[in-house]
Amino acid sequence: MAKKKDDERKVVADNRKARYSYAIEETLEAGLMLYGSEVKSLRTGRANIAESYAHAKDGEIVLVNSYIPEYNQASRFNHEPRRPRKLLVHKREAHKLAAAVQREGMTLVPLRLYFTPKGIAKIELGIAKGKKLHDKRETEKNRDWQRDKARLMRAKG
Repeated sequence: MAKKKDDERKVVADNRKARYSYAIEETLEAGLMLYGSEVKSLRTGRANIAESYAHAKDGEIVLVNSYIPEYNQASRFNHEPRRPRKLLVHKREAHKLAAAVQREGMTLVPLRLYFTPKGIAKIELGIAKGKKLHDKRETEKNRDWQRDKARLMRAKG
């Protein structure tokens, strides 16, 4: 019996609001450059990526405004909770992402922060376009209809 892809990951932070506010066109997995105290803090599972975003800077992709709380046992070797963190992607991917953000008005939104089975922290980035208010309403209406339809089909047998 094969396991699902998500079952082997330990999700630390999930950005559920991103799928509501943005139309995700493509997703990409990237590594993170972290300090040891950040990794320890992530393992406690209290990180927040809801208000964060990524942008291109000097040919690199940087994650801005993500919150990883300080690790209590790290004492003076602790990290700054909201520091910009470099994302590890191939150079070609970095140029592609930077071009998409500049030309097409896209946004790089973090969707999920997780640990792989090997214990490596990864982040799933979405190349997204912002939704307008009427788009959000349309999405919500479709979701409600799908839920009602499933309920009706279940009731009929």
